[in-house]
Amino acid sequence: MIKWAGWLIVFFGAAHTISALTVEEAWRHFGAWFSGELWGNDFADMSQANSAWWLSMDSFGIPLILVGLIVLWLDRRGITPPQFIGWTLGAWTIVGAVVLLPTPWPIPLVASILLLVGARRAPHSGATQSASGTEL
Repeated sequence: MIKWAGWLIVFFGAAHTISALTVEEAWRHFGAWFSGELWGNDFADMSQANSAWWLSMDSFGIPLILVGLIVLWLDRRGITPPQFIGWTLGAWTIVGAVVLLPTPWPIPLVASILLLVGARRAPHSGATQSASGTEL
């Protein structure tokens, strides 16, 4: 379950970033991004280049890829990811779904549920283990 959750999180983050760059054509604004055009922009009057930046490269996509990879890394080492990852991702997903319903919010919600169920089902020992697997 935890492995599936990690892969779903990576998939969702990557799909968001790649689709923003390609389908939404954010890549067309690379010149503006790297020329300093976004410096000092007013968020109340956001330019198309600034909007494309926030939708693609500075969105939640890349951090979600990182979170998913960390979940997978932990799982490969037999370390159960902390439940706060599942709870936080789930809460954030629900708020996002309420604010903007026509999004693929079920994907991260399923990942959150898988993380929480996987953490609950994981064997818990009395000893705390380090990342190398040795008891602390």
